[in-house]
Amino acid sequence: MPLANWFLRHSIAMWLLLHSFVLIALCFHSATTFPKGCYHAEEDGYKTFRCSSAQLTEIPKDIPNDTNKLFLDFNQITFIPSDAFRSLPALMELDLSHNAIARIEIGAFQSLSESLHSLDLSSNRLVTVNSEVFSSLKARMNLSGNPWLCDCMLQELIRQVELDPASSSGIVCNTAVQEEYANKPFLQVVKDVDLCNLYKKTTDVAMLVTMFGWFAMVISYLIHYVRQNQEDARRHLEYLKSLPSKQSRSEESSTISTVV
Repeated sequence: MPLANWFLRHSIAMWLLLHSFVLIALCFHSATTFPKGCYHAEEDGYKTFRCSSAQLTEIPKDIPNDTNKLFLDFNQITFIPSDAFRSLPALMELDLSHNAIARIEIGAFQSLSESLHSLDLSSNRLVTVNSEVFSSLKARMNLSGNPWLCDCMLQELIRQVELDPASSSGIVCNTAVQEEYANKPFLQVVKDVDLCNLYKKTTDVAMLVTMFGWFAMVISYLIHYVRQNQEDARRHLEYLKSLPSKQSRSEESSTISTVV
């Protein structure tokens, strides 16, 4: 019995020691897989992953899949690929502000269609974005502080998404389909003009100009062709007139026969 008790006590101690080593190893591993400057914490009851000002150039890997709030602001991220957040089914808030994002692939946020409540893309380098990028999202968005091109594509995009009311005035036309709208707030521009109708009118005018150009070319060619044929016909007629007629040759033959 003493031997059995000794073995039992030492077995429990060894098991506890081994369990502790495993936990320490797991914690060490999870800590070392995070990029420098990133950490995982619980804030106000939400599991939060912060990578603010971490000098990131792309969306980091190995973000804990139970993350509710993800902060990637103040980095140098330039591009968001398709399915960038597919491993984050519980994500509710995503902050990508103050980066250098200039391009977002269609499908970048498709896995967040049901969970995401807030998306911040302010102060990036977005000029134009396909409206399909946000087609399935229900999140409230901040799109201010980007060098937007104000055109029909942006108008369709803004109609589709739910903007954060406090940020809507910050969507300013860096450039526009007409210079007069540059440097004006987008919402002010679309109050005065329908950019999609303007685009359609511009396209219609361009088509009319193109059609008129082709029509003028065809008419010019036909006129040239007719004139050229008329000139050839005139030359041919003059040539025929210069030839001796059959009647003249017949009279000459009769004269020669009489003389003979």
